[in-house]
Amino acid sequence: MNAVVEYTSVRELRGPLAVVDRVEGVGWDEFVRFTPESGGERHGLVLEVDRGTAVVQVLEDTAGLDPARLRAAFTGTPLRVPVGPGWLGRICNGRGEPLDGGPPVFGTTTSAVSGDPVNPVRREPPAEPVLTGISAIDALTTVVRGQKLPVFSAAGLPHLELAAQIAAQSTAGGQPFCVVFAAMGVTHADAAFVRDALEERSASGELVLLLNTADDPVIERVLTPRIALTVAERLAFFEGRHVLVVMADMTSYAEALREVSAARGEIPARRAYPGYLYSDLASLYERCGRVRGLPGSVTVLPVLTMPAGDITHPVPDLTGYITEGQVVLSRTLHARGVYPPVDALSSLSRMMRKGAGPGRTREDHLDVAAQLLAALARARQVRELADLVGQSALTATDRAYLDFDDAFGRELVDQRRDEARTLEETLERAWRVLLTLPRGQLSMLPARFLDARLPQDGR
Repeated sequence: MNAVVEYTSVRELRGPLAVVDRVEGVGWDEFVRFTPESGGERHGLVLEVDRGTAVVQVLEDTAGLDPARLRAAFTGTPLRVPVGPGWLGRICNGRGEPLDGGPPVFGTTTSAVSGDPVNPVRREPPAEPVLTGISAIDALTTVVRGQKLPVFSAAGLPHLELAAQIAAQSTAGGQPFCVVFAAMGVTHADAAFVRDALEERSASGELVLLLNTADDPVIERVLTPRIALTVAERLAFFEGRHVLVVMADMTSYAEALREVSAARGEIPARRAYPGYLYSDLASLYERCGRVRGLPGSVTVLPVLTMPAGDITHPVPDLTGYITEGQVVLSRTLHARGVYPPVDALSSLSRMMRKGAGPGRTREDHLDVAAQLLAALARARQVRELADLVGQSALTATDRAYLDFDDAFGRELVDQRRDEARTLEETLERAWRVLLTLPRGQLSMLPARFLDARLPQDGR
């Protein structure tokens, strides 16, 4: 066991950072305990060590501390948290401290919050679906166990409501399943909403909820997703559960990272974010997956808001490079009263073919999804044409595509905020929407599927 070395040489406190001089044997990411003369304790992580000087980020901020009367104890190990099934059903803050009135979370062992690297050759490709109960996602952008699939949103859109609904009703086909929900930088009203929305899943012992509110220390926000993923990895790979990790909002996380970088005096990159934003986001997103020889899986669903709806903003831009697709929310659909306002043509799940189709969901699933997207693209073109020349100038087939577009939003995408649809119901709705088109327009569907739904001499 590493010995704890205590120093009284805190030279400077700068925002959330403490600078400690004359240190020896201190390593990057080492856990530190600060003890003020007035009592109590604060905690930190080593960000940088250079020629006997350590820069430490203080998790509870440095307000009210006097560097001359502060002791820093370096533990010699990274920050570790207890892990195991004791987290299930618990509600904690971003540092893992209870908010539900219960005792501290205990575990059979502890794990470093930075995670353990996985040998790439031991990774199994994502397979089998995670069914969310959301038709627009299950039918067209199926989430696959072990995948990382972000939700791209913008201010004013119901991304938090969608994230909470997915967390409340997702399943893994009857196999052991749980959700780890990490909320970052949310308001107290949003935190209360998430607690209420996930109350049933929490009571059933299938939820870990970490709540970091906007008035919590900014450093805590950097730590919250790492604790969530550390807890999830244990539940998945040692307890045999399929775990869905929902992280909202990753833009708040990136802004916290930018604030810490500015306090360190680092040279900024795009839009003042640190130059290592890509690798930092990857260190979170890449902790999903399946590992050969170990049970369970970790599926990551990051939710992020695009400032001014700009998909080229660094956070969504870099997230898109790392992840395997995206679910994009649309202001246009939201204005039309459609919930969830998922823009199907902008959304994509690159792993969908690994988790849907014969033996996984339903034999006709992939063909139905392909036909839906092709018809939707044609319907959008027809609608633009109708805006130019008027509907009276359209052909009967073109008008059928307009009917299809209306039915797609009304019958398939739109659903109640507490409605969990089975995959069977979702695909049957998809068929009803497709059959608003003449049979001759359904060229992407095999004849055997059409014959079962329409007479051979159908439209």
